This record gives sequence, C-alpha cells and structure tokens, in this order.
Amino acid sequence: MPQQASTPAGSRTPPVPSLADAYRRNADEVAESLAVVPAEGLTTADAEHRAAAWGPNELAEPARRPQWLRLLDQFRSWLIGILLAAAVVAGIIGDLKDALVIAVVLLINATIGYLQERRAEHSLEALRQMLVPTARVRRDGQVSVIPAGALVAGDVVLLEAGDRVPADGRLMVAESVEVAEAALTGESQPVPKTTAPTSADDGEPAPVVERTGMLFMNTALTRGRAEMIVTATGMGTQVGAIAEALRTGTEPPSPLQIQMDSLGRRLALVSGVAVAAYVLVALLRGAELADLALRAVALAVAAIPEGLPAVLALTLALGVYRMARRGAIVKRLASVEALGSATVVCSDKTGTLTLNQMTTRALWAAGRHYDVTGEGYDTVGTVRSPDGNHTTELHEAVLPFALCNDARLTPGGVVGDPTEAALAVLAAKAGLDTGLRDRVPRTGEVPFDPAAKYMATFHSDTGGRVRVHAKGAVDVLLDRCTHVLTEQGPAPPRCRPPR
Repeated sequence: MPQQASTPAGSRTPPVPSLADAYRRNADEVAESLAVVPAEGLTTADAEHRAAAWGPNELAEPARRPQWLRLLDQFRSWLIGILLAAAVVAGIIGDLKDALVIAVVLLINATIGYLQERRAEHSLEALRQMLVPTARVRRDGQVSVIPAGALVAGDVVLLEAGDRVPADGRLMVAESVEVAEAALTGESQPVPKTTAPTSADDGEPAPVVERTGMLFMNTALTRGRAEMIVTATGMGTQVGAIAEALRTGTEPPSPLQIQMDSLGRRLALVSGVAVAAYVLVALLRGAELADLALRAVALAVAAIPEGLPAVLALTLALGVYRMARRGAIVKRLASVEALGSATVVCSDKTGTLTLNQMTTRALWAAGRHYDVTGEGYDTVGTVRSPDGNHTTELHEAVLPFALCNDARLTPGGVVGDPTEAALAVLAAKAGLDTGLRDRVPRTGEVPFDPAAKYMATFHSDTGGRVRVHAKGAVDVLLDRCTHVLTEQGPAPPRCRPPR
C-alpha cells in the first residue's frame, strides 16, 4: 500500500497521491491517503490549495492549429492542387486571364470553407461555456454544488440515479447502485457497484469493468445513491487516458473528400495522357515549341473543371446556412454531405432548450384539490384549497415530500434531482420548515429504483415508533396501501386520484 500522503510544513496540500490501486483498498484507507474526513469533506482552503497544485478537473484539448494553417488546409486536395499548378503554368506562359480566373475561384472556395469553420468554432465554444457541468460535493461539512472542473482528489461527491460521474473515485456509500459504463468499457448492461475492494489475480491490474468499487468519469448512475472519494481528475482519469490517445490520432477524410481526391487523380491522369499525346503529335507535325507549349497548357486547363470546387463549396455552404436557420451547428463543410444519410439526430436538451427545473402546479390530498402558485425553485408561492384553509391536513400530506427527499434547499439554489427539488419547494410553500429533515433524521431508507418505482425512508417517531414515508408512482404505492386518507377519514383504496 502506498504511504499516506503527508502535508508539507506551512501547507495543508498533500503531494499528488498515487492511487492507481484504489480499487484494491478499503474506502477508509483511500480517505486516509488523501487526508480527508469523509463526513466533513475537504475545507475550502484545502480544495483551493490542491486545485492550484494539481490543476483543474478538465480533459486537455487538442492543440489548436494556427489560423494560417487552417486556411492552407482548404487547398489540401488533388483537384485543388491540379488547379493551382494550372494557374501557375498559365501565368508563366503569359495566359494571365486563365491564371486570374482560376486563382479567384480557388480563393473564393478557400474563404468560404475557412469562414464557415471559424463561425462554427465560435458557436461551439459559446455553447461549451454555457454547458458547464456541476457536481454535488461535501465541503466544510456542508453539501454544495460546484463546477465539475473545480473538483480535486479527496473531494467527497454525492451522486444519485441519473447523475453523470464527474471524476474517477472510490465508492464509500453504494445504495443499490448500478452504473452505465458502455462509453468506457463497451458493456451494454449497467454494472452493479459495491463498496467492497476488488482483488486481482497474480498482482496484475484488474480490468476496468471488474473494478466494482470504483466510479469512472463520464459514466452515469442508472440506479441508486452513491458517495465517492475522488481519486483522479482530468487527464489522470480513465477517460483522460482515452482522450490522450485521441489527441495523437488524425481525423480521417470524409467520403466526399475521398471521392474528390479520387476524381482529381483521374483528371490528372486523363489530362496528362491527353497533353502528352497532343504534344507528341504536334512535334511530329513540326509545330513550334512556343506555340505548342501555349496550346498544351490551354488543353490541360480546359480538362480541369475549375468551377467544381467553388460550386461544391457554395452548395455545402447553402446546406450549412439552412441547417443554421433550424438551430443546427456544423463545424466543417464536408460534414454536411454525411448528414444526407442521417435519419435521426439526437440532442441533449437539458440546459440548452430547457432550464432543467420543474414546478408543482397542483396537489390532491385527502379528497381535496390544492392550487400551487410560484415559478421554478423559488419558494415564494402559496398552496391553497378552493374550499378553505386546511393547514393540518396539508402539512400531513406534504410531510413525505420533505423527509423522503434527497434534494436540499440552500440560499444559493436547489441541490438535487429536479423532481425531488420541485417536491421540496412544494413542502416549503406549504409552510414546512426547511430544517425539518435535520430534526427528524433517517434511520434507514429504500433508495429509488426505476424498476420498483418508489422510494421510502424510515424515521423515529414519538414513543419510539418508526414511521415510513414513501413517494413514487401512484399505482405502485396504492398496491402497497391498506388505507388511503379521504375527507371522511382512512378508507380502503377503492379508487384512483382524478386525472
């Protein structure tokens, strides 16, 4: 086992730890190596020191090509090369008109491609800055939401079903956790996770798919609730290793570029054979060399469709323009032709088309209908019944929304799942104290399971009794109930709530 990370004098930042074998070790050992108390998390000062020493939790981007090289990239094809050669030869022999026409056409073609790629790059950068991923962490003993890029090794991250893992980490808490790791390992089915360490045969590193005590960056929880200690960030993660391999790779040409290069080679071959045959016949007939050279160049230029690159670029640019009007961003002109074969385009709407916020509009409880006012996660609003004030019944109805809930209302906003956040806001609008959960702690829980369609928590009641609060799909909960609360009191569940 690696030695515990020590803290230099005058600083609370440990050196960069070596935790490649974190999956083999207990969570307590990993926490000790990272000098963190899981129940409290890192302090803000510790996190800032570590971020300054170890860098941000970000994947390195490929080196950006200089703008002048990007402009020259527009001339990298056989057809363009042949046209450039024809323009040069035409200029040398004095045929300035053809040389100028070819040069203008090539310049227009390169400008269209270069400007489109620049415009798309700026749009993608603006979109990337808008979609800043976040993570729920425990710092200074409090749960807060921070940008995922600010995570450091030792941070305690809280996750639930639907969350994307922001870094590599060792599991400390795993309540019915399953994780979709297809993007990393190719496994089509979610992988069950536990807090137990993974042993490896003969001391060899265990495959990533067998490290059931670890969570990996950019995978997603499909089930359960988890807490993990971050062990690697940025390029030190498993995804970072893949990103490093991709940085050294080259981008393959598109099918259209391959076809254009093939056409250019064929045209070069055909024009070369034609010019050679013409020159040979002309020499046999005794033609003058100066006149022969001029005619040979004219024949070579005539064999090359100099308008084809410009027509192609304008056609693709028109396609990009039409897609942009419909809200689609295309980075490269050559990508447009590949989209002609696409039948379905998938897009993530959360955070771009929607705010990822939900609002409760109505409540049905004990045979009464309540109207809910207010917008989003703002607790300013009311819960009213058209037939009068029923505070006691209302509080009893929304109590499970406050206690059987993992979302939290904080001065800076809401932390948690959007659905649970909407229910927590509803409880606050109904008059329940936001600190109720701290005064009535859980003694146990059944995490939400998409298959079971419900979540339940257990709380100590007065007199030493245990009270269960549950929320979930109406049909599932009614099947588990012996009675429902009506205006006349408890009664067997004979009907469903009105739609």
